[in-house]
Amino acid sequence: MKLNDNTAIVVLHCPDRPGILSAVTEFINKNKGNILYLDQYVNREEGVFFMRIKWDLTLFTVAKENIENEFRTALADRFGMTYRLYFSDVKPRMAIFVSKMSHCLYDLLSRYAAADWHVDIPLIISNHPDLEHIARQFSIPFYHFPITKENKAVQEAQILALLKDNKITFCVLARYMQILSDDFIQHYPNRIINIHHSFLPAFKGARPYHAAHERGVKIIGATSHYVTSDLDEGPIIEQDVTRISHLNTVEELVRKGRDLEKIVLSRAVEKHVERKTLTYGNRTIVFQ
Repeated sequence: MKLNDNTAIVVLHCPDRPGILSAVTEFINKNKGNILYLDQYVNREEGVFFMRIKWDLTLFTVAKENIENEFRTALADRFGMTYRLYFSDVKPRMAIFVSKMSHCLYDLLSRYAAADWHVDIPLIISNHPDLEHIARQFSIPFYHFPITKENKAVQEAQILALLKDNKITFCVLARYMQILSDDFIQHYPNRIINIHHSFLPAFKGARPYHAAHERGVKIIGATSHYVTSDLDEGPIIEQDVTRISHLNTVEELVRKGRDLEKIVLSRAVEKHVERKTLTYGNRTIVFQ
């Protein structure tokens, strides 16, 4: 998304029925909007219509502050749509959560510094002080919240207050080795992105690559998903794999796995920032 775009994006789903596509495009065309992108998908088994549409607002006759009301009245109420409306001049505000591993953090911040994404990163939060020097390198405020079983509720409340003060719209767990409480997750439904290796549930625990190496696995992978109260079982956004063999050492597995983790996480963040994801139940529709 270009920084000087004057565009709107609607991502929606509703019960499938004839006329939805033509009604949405007619709404935009009759108000002199120029459609730049349109992608749709119908889940025939469940009878659900999914759509993402982007249009230029330069000549659009409906004032920006009135678009949502007009869209709801003309379309959403009529077709029973669940939708989100976004404007290109409103940047998402991302909070990054980290612990001690730096590979995902460096990758996210490198892309951010290169202006690859239309996003703001007001802060980095950690349950350990180890990566504060990286935050300083990129001139981003770093907040240390040590968490124990006894202080978890209090610390999470302080973190939520900090996120609210900074108008954070979504969070990224860049190898944040701390389980978020259900209460915390409910404040950001489908707006917390996590990354982990794809050995689950076969190889759990702190040394999954060692266990996988002992079993002689042939493929390793990484999964990025939205966080839900079901640990590591939220709607999947992005995945990737790479082949390995008996020639690879544990150290090589770890390195390949970390490479995958940072790439997959960044792809997931990019799709979220570009408003290309839509969650439905425990699935994610990812538009092209």
